[in-house]
Amino acid sequence: MLMLALSGMRTRWITFVGSFVALALGVGLIAATGLALAATFDAPERGPERFAAAPVVVRAADHLQVDTPTGTRAKPLDHPGPVGPRTADRLAALGRTVEDRTFPADVTAARTGADARKSRPGQDAEARVGHPWPVAAGAPYRLTSGRAPAAPGEVVVTTRSGSAPLRTGDRVLVRTPAGNAPRTVVGTVAGRGFEDAVFFTDDEAARISPDIDALVVHADATAVRRALGPDSGLDVLTGHDRRRADPDPDRDARTLVSVNALLGTAAGITLFVSAAVVASTFSFAVAQRRREFGLLRTAGATPGQIRRTVCAEAVIVGVLASAAGVWLGSGGAPLLVGRMTEAGLAPTWFALGDASWPLHTAFWTGVFVAAAGALVSCHRAGRTAPTEALREAAVDSRVMPASRWAAAVLVLLAGLGLPALALAVDPGDLLGRKSYITRPMLLVVGFALLAPVLVRPVGRLLTWLPARLPGAIGVLVRENTDAGVRRTAAVAAPVLITVALTATLTGTVATLEEARAAEARTATTADFVVTSAQEGRPMAPAFVERARAVEGAVVSVSRSTAVTVLEEDTALVTSEARAVDPARLAAVSELPVTAGRLSDLDDDAIVVNEEWLTTRVGDRVTVWLGDGRKASLRIAAVLATGTGDNGVYVTRRNAGGAGVDRIDVKVAEGADRRAVAAALQSAGAATGTRVTTRAEWLAANGPGTNDQTRTGLRMILGIALLCTATALANTLVMATSDRVRDLAVLRLAGATAPQVLRLVAAEAVVAVGVGAVLGGVVAAVNLLVVWGALVLLGVMSAVVVPWGTLGLVVAAAALLAAVSAVLPASLALRTRPVELAGARE
Repeated sequence: MLMLALSGMRTRWITFVGSFVALALGVGLIAATGLALAATFDAPERGPERFAAAPVVVRAADHLQVDTPTGTRAKPLDHPGPVGPRTADRLAALGRTVEDRTFPADVTAARTGADARKSRPGQDAEARVGHPWPVAAGAPYRLTSGRAPAAPGEVVVTTRSGSAPLRTGDRVLVRTPAGNAPRTVVGTVAGRGFEDAVFFTDDEAARISPDIDALVVHADATAVRRALGPDSGLDVLTGHDRRRADPDPDRDARTLVSVNALLGTAAGITLFVSAAVVASTFSFAVAQRRREFGLLRTAGATPGQIRRTVCAEAVIVGVLASAAGVWLGSGGAPLLVGRMTEAGLAPTWFALGDASWPLHTAFWTGVFVAAAGALVSCHRAGRTAPTEALREAAVDSRVMPASRWAAAVLVLLAGLGLPALALAVDPGDLLGRKSYITRPMLLVVGFALLAPVLVRPVGRLLTWLPARLPGAIGVLVRENTDAGVRRTAAVAAPVLITVALTATLTGTVATLEEARAAEARTATTADFVVTSAQEGRPMAPAFVERARAVEGAVVSVSRSTAVTVLEEDTALVTSEARAVDPARLAAVSELPVTAGRLSDLDDDAIVVNEEWLTTRVGDRVTVWLGDGRKASLRIAAVLATGTGDNGVYVTRRNAGGAGVDRIDVKVAEGADRRAVAAALQSAGAATGTRVTTRAEWLAANGPGTNDQTRTGLRMILGIALLCTATALANTLVMATSDRVRDLAVLRLAGATAPQVLRLVAAEAVVAVGVGAVLGGVVAAVNLLVVWGALVLLGVMSAVVVPWGTLGLVVAAAALLAAVSAVLPASLALRTRPVELAGARE
């Protein structure tokens, strides 16, 4: 059987080259994404940064810990509290202590002459953080020029790349929570990469930010813990644990989670597309070889021998293609990682490790995909009757066995039933990335299995008008499409996958973005919206005071915080929350309230959404606030779930120490809008705060603003398009090369070579159209599911169909199909038609 398989492969090498290329490409992509994925598991372990030279660091606990019947559960706190002055005094008795304070300190280089007259306060400010100079030794920072600050107007700054360097003696304007003030740079230290800092004297830092964020203690850690006691609510950090006091210590972990999810999705889609393409290619190849198998059966070959031959061919192709794919993946992985870091999808320090298991996994996956793809085909090959050797016409009669019907029906029922169940039970689950990426696959498989049945009606629909035009090409296209069902289905399959994935993924992302924008337009009725320039930073107190004093303005100040609830005594669930003034909230927003009243919100109450387990107005819920305090709050109102942005609302008392990060301003009835706008702009210019109108804010937060998501989506779709384009070209080359006798008969019947080539190109384009229609149906079903979920969640938004992207994909597929069909046909037509017509397989 092995020698027969090798002989068959040598004779029909065109049939197997396409399968080899498609599988090698798929394995290569899986190997490359696998190597990059493995690097996310072995990321470099960062040591302490800000306090690398500090012996002991004391700070408030940054994690909430709750005992449950199933063990202790922990969640990060949104706003850990400060270290109290009494605690600092008690620890000072153990040894020398250094108080750390962290606060915004944005620096603007001083300008002179015309530049100074044109500039505004705070314009072009560098975002930095302020600390007292004594804590610089904890990193440690070392002076590279100048001296330490000794007076209130003196600062030391870190040097930073990518901007004009500050030098000793420069005059700068520094904006802090205490206001704007000119300072003199008396020294510089080399930046260490994790922050851009400004160091003040100890006394001035304490004036700007009175709270102690952390305490460096030069004493034995055991003595420090003993002095604090077990229930102090403070963490004593030594060794590697000192990293928890660094700025955003979990940033690497969060970034790697995103990279991991992106690469895992890309590998999964690559595997799915490769498996579908290989299965379709082997199925078509077996259908092409019916006469060959019939001759073998006539010569005495048993069905088992035929099946083993086909399986042996698949395994040989799988082994060779997988080996080639592993080689391609090894070389392509560094390019993939480099492209991801350039696009901002991965951090700059992300690099490949030395793991080899992704290569082994990719190799055996390729072999398995090839064998599995040929499994059904070899079963059909073994059922070939000896009478097939007498077949001369390539007309497909029975294209769907009962087993394929059963599989198609089951897959379609699952593809339609699971979303229907989710719509009835949990519509919000359908809006998650994992759901809308994996959901189309079942429908794609179902429609691909039914393709031989759907090709005829869809093909007749697409060729209805061309068949009625003058000339014979339209009629021939219709009849050839109808007769060559397997050929058309094999060409349509990769197009079906491409169109379905493209339309579903891009359409779902665009629809969800439009839904969020619609929610924002409905919920926000303010005339002006002011947000922090940098996420996580509080707004300048001076601007807040000036905004509140603007005549004719209704000002609603809010803070970003979080609340945590213990669900079913087993899981801690944290929800984003906003701390608002209930009296002003209704004036600047129209939230989707489903029960209760927003006006009932007070210091003893909370507004929740429908995702919470307890949603009955008047019931009390036990929550932990952003600073870890435990509170029992009454439910005042319930909001619709929406797209997930309808969070929780509390009052300032329950904000957990959060600073103001958003201000909504409504012009009072009868007030002068221009005067209010001018006053706000003046306050913003004086404090370096950007004031935006409602329209500007909605545009900045509207659809298409998340470039990183779109870049990742394009990468995933690019991988799928590469696989399907290879399969499309391969299938058409196989199909056209197998029709040389048909083309010769057309020439003998009087058709010219250009007419034959136009016919071949038209058939290929129609096959692409069939795949596009079926892929469009799959995408339409998935987008309707998303729209239905949004409606059930209370969001009325239109479905966004990416017509431009779809048009480009279909046009590219049609062009590739036409070229892939015309090239082998033109080569075949160079031979005399009489010789081709008399040829035998």
